[in-house]
Amino acid sequence: MASTQFTSQKTLAASGARPGTTLAAVSVVQFMVSLDLTVVNVGLPRIGSGLGFSEVGLTWVIHAYALTFGGLLLLGGKIADRYGHKRVMLTGLGLFGLASLVGGLAQAPGQLVAARAAQGVGAAALAPAALALLASTFPGGKERVRAFGIWSGVNAAGGAAGVLAGGLLTQYAGWQWVMYINLPMAALALALAWRGIAQDGPSTRRGRPDVLGAVLATAGAALLVFGVVRTEQHPWTSTATLTTLAVAVVLLAAFVQVERTTKRDPLIRLGLLANRSLAGANLFALLFGGAMASLLYFVSLYLQRVLDSSPARTGVEFLPFTLGVIIGSTLAVRLGYKFAPRHVLITGGTLAAAGFAWFGLIRADGSFLVDALGPSVVASVGIGLCLAPTVSIATGGVAPHEAGAASGVLNSTRQIGAALGLAALGTAANDRTGETITPGTLTDGYALGMLAGAGLLVCAVLIVVLVLPRPERAVTEEAPKP
Repeated sequence: MASTQFTSQKTLAASGARPGTTLAAVSVVQFMVSLDLTVVNVGLPRIGSGLGFSEVGLTWVIHAYALTFGGLLLLGGKIADRYGHKRVMLTGLGLFGLASLVGGLAQAPGQLVAARAAQGVGAAALAPAALALLASTFPGGKERVRAFGIWSGVNAAGGAAGVLAGGLLTQYAGWQWVMYINLPMAALALALAWRGIAQDGPSTRRGRPDVLGAVLATAGAALLVFGVVRTEQHPWTSTATLTTLAVAVVLLAAFVQVERTTKRDPLIRLGLLANRSLAGANLFALLFGGAMASLLYFVSLYLQRVLDSSPARTGVEFLPFTLGVIIGSTLAVRLGYKFAPRHVLITGGTLAAAGFAWFGLIRADGSFLVDALGPSVVASVGIGLCLAPTVSIATGGVAPHEAGAASGVLNSTRQIGAALGLAALGTAANDRTGETITPGTLTDGYALGMLAGAGLLVCAVLIVVLVLPRPERAVTEEAPKP
């Protein structure tokens, strides 16, 4: 094994790759992509009043990004494998930065929604390409554990820091800066990737691309997310929702059939999905994504609508959550030297579920220190423990030329899980509160949503126990000294 790692390092050095710079570039990319999932949340009221959004139209500032991001991730992973991970990442960075500039300059609702959709397209190219670069640069051993630990920390910190940055920027600089903040990060990532990542080899354009499969997969995934997020306006049992979801299922079933029978280069090799590690990691990510999205959503509303915190104060109150995720990610690295990822995942999922259940005890006459701080720390540490093992399990047994496809599947599953979970738990919370907006009824709805999130995490832990294969042996290498 040591010989294999030494050979891999020599190959990277000969190609001009700098593993440290590659890790830095991928970390900046992931932080930026994760931050954009949450940075606009706290600023939505001022965005709505500033551009004249309707109450229903305002939600599309969030959904436009989630739809294109989640719906195009699978295609982005395949394109990255086909045309080169570095090429696709640089292209995605350029599009993401340009879309952020256009969004900050928007003067009408349609312009901002279009810019957010373009950001999602750029992110769908960035995320799988960056993750594939990380997996191929650090193929195994202690360096892989450390690299994925750092990646998971910045991934979660980006999502949580988005709430903090969104609140502070909206209140003190103007809502436009929730878009402009991406420009320096995109420029930094471009500079790091240009100099530190090895050049891609010749493009692997063998055979004709599976255009039909790409259209079916992208349309099916996007329509599934679209149908679920619209349940805020159309109930689950309405004709519009049922028809949309039914068409999405038909499109995804047609995609599977096309991938089985096509003579072209398939969008994804279906044999990948038969891998127990990849399948189990994706099932876990589906439930985990729904739970985490619900926490950020419900806690943000609880702090502002019930405890009457300002946007800036709400952002500051999310700092313990961000620190907890970083601590959990650091612990995952240390534990990864001695225990298999499966065991770390079980521990983290259980701890996160306990934090969610604790959030289910929030009170209408409560306070941040008594009702939110404790469960926020417990849940965030558990979340941090889960991030790196999930990715490591999903990509560990995949060939380098399929790493982009595998990471695209994982990221797409997580985003779709976030949309599905938040829509379902949000509907449950709204049913509990009804038309009233008193602190007591709002708190009851938010508490129900958090308890349901705890249930999702319990199911995710059961999937790890029952689906993921047991390791032959745990990692026994001694952890390096700080």
